[in-house]
Amino acid sequence: MCGIIGILAKSQVNQALYDGLTVLQHRGQDAAGILTSDGSRVYLRKDNGLVRDVFHQRHMISLKGNMGIGQVRYPTAGCDSPAEAQPFFVNSPFGLALAHNGNLTNAEQLKNELFREDLRHINTGSDSEILLNVLAHELHAVSRLQLTPDDIFRAVAAVHRRIRGAYAVVVLIVGFGILAFRDPFGIRPLVYGRRDTDQGPEHIVASESVALNMVGYELVRDVAAGEAVFIDMDGKVHTRVCAEKTQHAPCIFEFVYMARPDSVIDGIYVHKTRLRMGERLATKIKREWPDHDIDVVIPIPDTSRTAALQMAYELDLTYREGFIKSRYIGRTFIMPGQAQRRKSVRQKLNAIDLEFKGKNVLLVDDSIVRGTTSKQIIQMAREAGAKKVYFASAAPPVSYPNVYGIDMPSASELIANGRSLEQITQEIGADRLIYQDLQDLIDAAHEGNPRITQFDASCFNGVYITGDVNQDYLARIDRIRNDAEKSRRRTGTQGSSGLVNAEVLTFPH
Repeated sequence: MCGIIGILAKSQVNQALYDGLTVLQHRGQDAAGILTSDGSRVYLRKDNGLVRDVFHQRHMISLKGNMGIGQVRYPTAGCDSPAEAQPFFVNSPFGLALAHNGNLTNAEQLKNELFREDLRHINTGSDSEILLNVLAHELHAVSRLQLTPDDIFRAVAAVHRRIRGAYAVVVLIVGFGILAFRDPFGIRPLVYGRRDTDQGPEHIVASESVALNMVGYELVRDVAAGEAVFIDMDGKVHTRVCAEKTQHAPCIFEFVYMARPDSVIDGIYVHKTRLRMGERLATKIKREWPDHDIDVVIPIPDTSRTAALQMAYELDLTYREGFIKSRYIGRTFIMPGQAQRRKSVRQKLNAIDLEFKGKNVLLVDDSIVRGTTSKQIIQMAREAGAKKVYFASAAPPVSYPNVYGIDMPSASELIANGRSLEQITQEIGADRLIYQDLQDLIDAAHEGNPRITQFDASCFNGVYITGDVNQDYLARIDRIRNDAEKSRRRTGTQGSSGLVNAEVLTFPH
């Protein structure tokens, strides 16, 4: 999962891009990058690390221009090389830079096509670089000296015909403007906003609405499934649905875990969705366990707080904060490698003994993926003196790989894959385990925007919305994206990007 942002303004955008990325940091903690342009040159800074660590004052001063794009990233395949930090760029045609959130399911096929037919070389293992080169090739095919919005939309339509998977994309075209587009299923989120100034309108696109709020822009709407939005240098906005066929099915895991609670995605308030998830899970407990002996409801910070609070209200139980979270440890779900996840849980959370001692506690988490974190937290609760430890997941069992950009691709690493409820309960050490029903989760999101009738819930039901994911594909990503393979790559020799410091690249225009 990644966070992307693009701004075209009337003044310098470096600070706004930085501020926007800081509030998208939850979407990726491995690398960060910003590329800006003054209309003829581009200025780039990217490297591994958090936003606050990648950008120092000297870098910010070097990021000149009134237009730019940025990204925070974690790698689905677990590569730590700075070469794969984004944005990526190519100098032909015009000078293009791209940041991407998602995952292409036909990346290998495209890479071969680019080499054999388009005569383009791919320098990294990132599918985002593949996407950029596909777009560059299609723009070259329709381009002329004066690139028009129609030219751009024809190129995006050709991109849609060639690539498969999930993608929300922001592109800087040197001297022409900012382009953003979304896959035909709208799997990954992308929003558009603007603000009016004395000099004229300014525009922004980002993964989540919270980034717009942070830098003083107003949310206009979501970029539609299959739609492209192009903002030219004069600040005029051009839009077109470029995909031949669209079927809006956003990723439901965004509402479970990935998105910030203060974001609005596809017209759905994330906070309210999580409240409804808590309501429905409480209803299930009332229905299936009416004589429960729960004394207190305790959330696993931070994502599950909203659902846990509503559960406690609906069940007429005491809600307590039983874990203190360190603010300086990253999100364990998106840390590369099981060993690092295990280590970080104890560093991240500390139990308040008096909230557990002698009580039957219901721990609530947003989801259970590998089960490692859940097992350790349950053990921490017992060590703090809990009599019984029950565990509730606001999401259904995660039983299948996610192939659309979320780092849980290996089925063998998912605790719910091939295990019964009783086996999972025993594995994590709980006295009882309650999962959200999938239909209840879908209903909780659907209620926020009844116009959306379908969600991608592939990690829960194994139904891959793009229709091109088969067992051979799943077996291949299982081999290359499991924790053991990630660990092997991290201990091997890594390449160097050569562009991890602030650079200036001249593109005559």
